Amino acid sequence: MKEKIHIYHTNDLHSHFENWPKIQSFLAERKAFHEAAGEDVFIFDCGDFMDRWHPFTEGSMGKGNTQVLNEGYYNAVTIGNNEGITLPFQDLDGLYEEANFEVIVANLYLPEYKRPKWVQPYVIYKTKQGHKIGVTAVTTYYQKLYQLLGWELSEPFTELEMQINRMKDKTDMIIVLSHLGIHDDEKMTELFPQVDLILGAHTHHFFHEGNKVNHTMMAAAGKYGRFVGYIEVELMEKPLMIQPRLFETDLLPSVKNEEIFVRELESVGKRQLDSRVAYLHNTLEFSWERPSSLANLLCEAIHEWCKPDCTLINSGLVLTQLQKGYVTKYDIHQMLPHPINPCNVELTGAQLKEVLLHSEDDGWSDLEVIGLGFRGSVMGAFVHYGVEIDKEEQQVFIKGNPIDPEKTYTLGTTDMFTFGRFFPEIRRSEVKNYFMPEFLRDIMEWKLGRMND
Repeated sequence: MKEKIHIYHTNDLHSHFENWPKIQSFLAERKAFHEAAGEDVFIFDCGDFMDRWHPFTEGSMGKGNTQVLNEGYYNAVTIGNNEGITLPFQDLDGLYEEANFEVIVANLYLPEYKRPKWVQPYVIYKTKQGHKIGVTAVTTYYQKLYQLLGWELSEPFTELEMQINRMKDKTDMIIVLSHLGIHDDEKMTELFPQVDLILGAHTHHFFHEGNKVNHTMMAAAGKYGRFVGYIEVELMEKPLMIQPRLFETDLLPSVKNEEIFVRELESVGKRQLDSRVAYLHNTLEFSWERPSSLANLLCEAIHEWCKPDCTLINSGLVLTQLQKGYVTKYDIHQMLPHPINPCNVELTGAQLKEVLLHSEDDGWSDLEVIGLGFRGSVMGAFVHYGVEIDKEEQQVFIKGNPIDPEKTYTLGTTDMFTFGRFFPEIRRSEVKNYFMPEFLRDIMEWKLGRMND
């Protein structure tokens, strides 16, 4: 017997709550409409709903986002890298304590590959007419970073094979909530023809009317809540009738007091972060065009924390000055909202020299940067610690000594350069040591506290 069901999906909201009132109202209205017609409705989120750039998320360590999700009538969510590797272990482990939805992540484990009690590898939903919908989910394979935080992460496709084999003979439809990105989703369609629908995320892609690849329909809704995904499904003999579309949030009806809601979340976060951490006798300025007191202080703090031979960072990381007087956690959060960790990388002297000389090139200060955890706008000028550079003579000195091209050095920097294209030598380094769960703002808070001692 044919049966029509309705699926709504979001992904990569990244704590952009400005669109949430419309989304929440829309989901509530559509759910009520379909249920009044006697039809099943399923609502899913595919990860990165939270992002610690927002003070509401930072102040509650993501638990506020869980409360917001509770208002959206979600059946299930999966985690993205922002839930998975920007929270300390205990905060992720407790993130969904008050959730009224399922959390599905097939490839996340505790040490010794024990599954957390709050995680399901898959869920099978039964419709009003008895059809069975199997839902599993996988998140991005940042195995080493998860291990540093105390988790184990299995390879997503290996895990998918196991979960799909468990579901395929028990279900009429298989859905994957994927926080792997569009390229891995395309690969998934080749490896697992049993999957009927992939709800995608991570790479912020979107399809206005879905994208059928091989036997599988792909759907995705972009980022920041600019779209809400909707899929109408007719359950019958395969192939299923699956028709995706997107609703543009800007075109949805306005909601009463939506601006007040957004401002209130900001205010709640500010109050939660209103804790004094230091006192400044002078205002500390910042600049993206040239070295400044704040960028230099951050570079020095990373150097002292990571203890490398030398340190290199970009001044675009610093987004606000610190005023004279008491400094709060909120002030430091506004200055450094990035979910970026410090790290050490090992380079030969020849490689390190290439990196440092490249950092002296013109054009960095206004280079736009998108992604890699960076929450600013431009790269900014580079600043360094423990280094002297003679650009005209193309000479580099580490701790006062000429750099030895054959020697191995440790460079302190930020994790964004180990993922990005800016310095190939850093990205290709075989030895990278990440300092987690501390973000740059934690290191700056530590440094300012030491200055007050």
